[in-house]
Amino acid sequence: MTDLPLVGTRHKLVRKVNSIVGAPSLDLLSVEEPLEIRIRYGPESDRIQKNVSVTMRTPGNDLELALGFLFTEGIISSYHDVAGIYHIDMSCTSQKENIVQVELAEAFVPHLMHAERNFYTTSSCGVCGKGSIQSIRTVSPFNDWYKPELRLPTAVLYELPKKMKDAQSAFAATGGIHASGLFSLNGDLLLLREDVGRHNALDKLIGNALACDMLPLEQHILLLSGRASFELIQKAAMAGISIVAAIGAPSSLAVELAIEFDMTLLGFLKEDRFNIYSSSDRILIPTTYEN
Repeated sequence: MTDLPLVGTRHKLVRKVNSIVGAPSLDLLSVEEPLEIRIRYGPESDRIQKNVSVTMRTPGNDLELALGFLFTEGIISSYHDVAGIYHIDMSCTSQKENIVQVELAEAFVPHLMHAERNFYTTSSCGVCGKGSIQSIRTVSPFNDWYKPELRLPTAVLYELPKKMKDAQSAFAATGGIHASGLFSLNGDLLLLREDVGRHNALDKLIGNALACDMLPLEQHILLLSGRASFELIQKAAMAGISIVAAIGAPSSLAVELAIEFDMTLLGFLKEDRFNIYSSSDRILIPTTYEN
């Protein structure tokens, strides 16, 4: 194999076993490396630098990832809060391009207390679900944003998984990567981001939308390649998304959060079926009558 690997992938010599025969072969792996996100803020004469996160991610779209993370964690409120963003070149070390520096506007004070109190919960912690949901409500910039009356045909939804899978070049090559896809209400794929971390894939997508002044995303459909966790629904709520569909199952707390934010949440989306967990009125379900 002489072709260069896709961005975010790496060749690895393996021994492939078929029945009782083993032979050397090249496999393609999804790359996983740490990314440190730093911010600098304050007056020009007295800038403060703070390391806010280290996340394991697939290299690529790192600037989008940093923007999306800062926004979905409530540290920044809009793209106007950012004066500049770039990689720090640590070429003399092994950390080359694994650090992103975000320069915040001089007059802007980051909402660091939101990150420090860790306002979202995970399945392994004991934070009260209702308290976590209320914390998100206090920081979401689109909490009181008007949500349009959407009516989405099921036929549009059934086509989404195949459209996203066909566009997933890294998944097709490695089989080991997550994706978040943003669709129009007509089912057109507008944006796709992949990463070994499902939350990173969504942060990359939201970071791109933030930089392109697309937020809130109330007129779009978000498709998740795996399950719908509380953290992913939290990020979707921060971006003002009204309809989230997942190939896998949602967690109980994800459903609670979707209900709280009047978000339509679908799970187990296939080419001919899905479950609706909240706000089903946005989905046009065909009605059949038996004689």
